Amino acid sequence: MKTNTLAPELPVKKSDAANKKEAILKINTLTPELLHKMNAYWRAANYLSVGQIYLFDNPLLKEPLKLSHVKPLVVGHWGTTPGQNFIYVHLNRVIKKYDLDMFYIAGPGHGGPAIVGNVYLEGTWSDIYPNVTQDEAGMKELFKQFSFPGGISSHVAPTTPGSIHEGGELGYSLSHAFGAAFDNPDLVVACIIGDGEAETASLATAWHSNKFLNPISDGAVLPILHLNGYKISNPTVLARIEHEELEQFLRGCGWTPHFVEGDEPEKMHQLLAATLESAVEDIRQIQSNARTKNDTTRPRWPMIVLRSPKGWTGPKIVDGLQIEGTFRAHQVPLLVDTEHPDHVKQLESWMKSYKAEELFDENGRLMPELAELAPKGDRRMGANPHANGGILLRDLRMPDFHDHAVKVPSPGAITGQDTLVLGNFLRDVAKLNQDQRNFRVFGPDETLSNLLGAVFEVTNRQWDAREVKNDEFLAPAGRVLDSMLSENQCEGWLEGYLLTGRHGLFNSYEAFIRIVDSMFSQHAKWLKVCLELPWRRKISSLNYLLASHVWQQDHNGFTHQDPGFLDHVINKKADIVRVYLPPDANCLLSVFDHCLRSRNYVNVVVAGKHALPQWLTMDAAVVHCTEGIGIWQWASNDQGSEPDVVMACCGDTPTLEILAAVSILRKHLPDLKIRVINVVDLMKLQSSSEHPHGLNETDYDSLFTKDKHVIFGFHGYPWLVHRLTYRRTNRNLHVRGYKEEGTITTAFDMRVQNDLDRFHLVQDVIDRIPHLGSKGAYLKQHMQDKLIEHKNYIDQHGQDLPEIRNWKWSDTQ
Repeated sequence: MKTNTLAPELPVKKSDAANKKEAILKINTLTPELLHKMNAYWRAANYLSVGQIYLFDNPLLKEPLKLSHVKPLVVGHWGTTPGQNFIYVHLNRVIKKYDLDMFYIAGPGHGGPAIVGNVYLEGTWSDIYPNVTQDEAGMKELFKQFSFPGGISSHVAPTTPGSIHEGGELGYSLSHAFGAAFDNPDLVVACIIGDGEAETASLATAWHSNKFLNPISDGAVLPILHLNGYKISNPTVLARIEHEELEQFLRGCGWTPHFVEGDEPEKMHQLLAATLESAVEDIRQIQSNARTKNDTTRPRWPMIVLRSPKGWTGPKIVDGLQIEGTFRAHQVPLLVDTEHPDHVKQLESWMKSYKAEELFDENGRLMPELAELAPKGDRRMGANPHANGGILLRDLRMPDFHDHAVKVPSPGAITGQDTLVLGNFLRDVAKLNQDQRNFRVFGPDETLSNLLGAVFEVTNRQWDAREVKNDEFLAPAGRVLDSMLSENQCEGWLEGYLLTGRHGLFNSYEAFIRIVDSMFSQHAKWLKVCLELPWRRKISSLNYLLASHVWQQDHNGFTHQDPGFLDHVINKKADIVRVYLPPDANCLLSVFDHCLRSRNYVNVVVAGKHALPQWLTMDAAVVHCTEGIGIWQWASNDQGSEPDVVMACCGDTPTLEILAAVSILRKHLPDLKIRVINVVDLMKLQSSSEHPHGLNETDYDSLFTKDKHVIFGFHGYPWLVHRLTYRRTNRNLHVRGYKEEGTITTAFDMRVQNDLDRFHLVQDVIDRIPHLGSKGAYLKQHMQDKLIEHKNYIDQHGQDLPEIRNWKWSDTQ
């Protein structure tokens, strides 16, 4: 069979350091006794892994294995597991030798048996789950729970002590690792990356995270790329390119790769032991040099490439087909069921090859000399406090947001840029927490664009790559991470930062937050499960600030218009998600103060950056945001009577247009009774039986009435409001929002094209209320005329009508 080869290259002269490292690798790092013990520990982890996948009973094989001892449905992933077991036992050794503060991130998909088994061996699993004891009965429970109804998943999950990473979806391990390392100078994060995982866009970009790690104030990330060659049924790219190409790729990404390759256990133990020591020494040297000499030069951090067979130590041949070292080892390498009864003996032979009688005593306890290999207390990777970040979480020092209040003499009297005001508040948050080093702002090159630039008055962007003249706000250390144009990395970094006990926010253009839809989902699911685990401490909320939103498209086109993240978010558990659309700057300040103080939520805040009317004083804003929804009495005229129509709004731009429509109606139809309702907390619309913030039926009906027409101006897709209110009594709900119209045009024309403008809203009211008679007919005609006038004006002048640009609220306009 022909194979592709690279063109010949000129020989590369090795450096003295490289020659020295090669010399170190030739030394047998492990004594024969330690090698024997570590190999035995590895066998124990492999035995437990196979047992988890297959066994329902007879955990120590004290009697001949029967089909009844095997789970009726065998599911799991074996292929990556023995390699991860191999890594884990070696990490244990260097933790003990160097007294490392280290935890483990399992990137390869569905390697749960390895991590669960190792956490069990070190004793952490039994500490957290006392029913899974370190004996035969506990081993049986350990095996049964895996991929079994009411048990645990086949991948690493919140139920796994020592984990901050949900391994079900691939690609985010390295981003999470760096997020954990930021501001943790003593921490080393061992990040195991599957070669299939390495093909994802997120992971491929995450290699460049090393340009943002400060060796003085941050910890270290030790990536271990596990090349076992295959995905479910295909080879992996990085395993099939030549060694030189892989090394050049990793060096090109700024790493110093160390290769550990082979399939003979004894040699591989010695190789990995020596390589890990070399990597740890490199990390210590880099950090020592940086910290003693204040040297901020970007280092070439070490990483390891471990090439081992897929399904190492598993069945070699099954039914005439090669298993070990092929894609067939990826999941269950040996089918054991009623259709394959002869495989029972093969499974038994496989499990007995690990010689469990040498590893566990008669009662199923790990032999004491092997148990000694694991670190103790919090040094166990399963018990590391950083992997249960709420243990380390400290409250933010918060400025008084009232100090940043916009002075509003009367509703709509002045204009303001909401996110610009918020930026000053965030500057003070960053300043107050500088010495605690537990707050960061994340975003894909949008902090300035979203008008949060005030933070640069007190901090910089963290950036450890080369700087040139005219760069702004770049420094080796900073509280802002926005210099990488990747929503995935910002999200992953922030998640890792939060999960290890810190605080932060992610600011993004609204349309492009959709890039992390799936990452948000995984984090929300993580939080949901954590709430069910009493030992998992609450962490700081994941806070999104979505600006440059759908209604602010002065120069951006159709691609920049997508408010659908809100639709995606509300599908998650009500215990987790919160959505806020403050109508002005004072409300935004109140909302964000609340969000930064909250725990275990995903808070989505949508706010504008363009100048818009400011409606509420700070005192009024605090009350309004605390209630989340309310009647704006100053804009309403139905006091003492039933309204003829309810005008509701949610979001800064819909609020502007609804109030402009109300002012027109009150001027031309003064007898019309109008109630104006503003919604800040979107989930107030949902029933209290579905969401803890939801209004009960009585309160909802008292606001929206049971039968009056409700004209609702909404920031996003109209059907989202219908989804939230479908169980309410009042069916006369008419929502106006974004309906996929508009491109390069004026701000007001965006609203016109989507029927959210004041002229369309007034017509909508007239159409719904037949008793308005001729006054209504004349006003409707006037609104149609205004729409034509608007279109002609923008076509000629390229900007909105003066009466639109200069509009001010008046109830008698």
